[in-house]
Amino acid sequence: MKIVILDRDGVINFDSPHYIKSPAEWKPIPGSLEAIARLNQAGYRVVVATNQSGVGRGLFDMDTLNAIHEKMHKAAAAVGARIDTVFFCPHAADSSCDCRKPKPGMFERIAACYNVDLVGVPAVGDSLRDLQAADSAGALPMLVLTGKGEKTQADGGLPADTLVFKDLAAVVDDLIS
Repeated sequence: MKIVILDRDGVINFDSPHYIKSPAEWKPIPGSLEAIARLNQAGYRVVVATNQSGVGRGLFDMDTLNAIHEKMHKAAAAVGARIDTVFFCPHAADSSCDCRKPKPGMFERIAACYNVDLVGVPAVGDSLRDLQAADSAGALPMLVLTGKGEKTQADGGLPADTLVFKDLAAVVDDLIS
């Protein structure tokens, strides 16, 4: 089984320093949903792994998070794309959970649910914590320069095997070429 793990905010949709707190605030980055469709057509399962501390902070509730994800799924379907599963950590940044990236808990859950070894599995993110979680789980960290990506690259400290791409479409070009 071919699988790709994507962060949500900054990779699939525009990010906000104030969090994406409603379906109206969720807006796809141009070309990202079409890139997911191309992954699907190439036989990849697309899984999202996203920190959503806004739930733990009380900025929005689970019904709102579900509505945001429903909008994402519908927008993806409208261009022939499919996101197989969304894994998320709802805990605040100061929580001691195992699922909040940079910890690898979400990635371990993905591996268990899909019964796959994550070694070499592409994991696309725009922040250092995305890349660290991927690296800890044995996945291949891929940084996109959308979202926080340019700042993440400039700050340095990336896992040694991190690949860098302009955006999700460029990642997909590389994966399916």
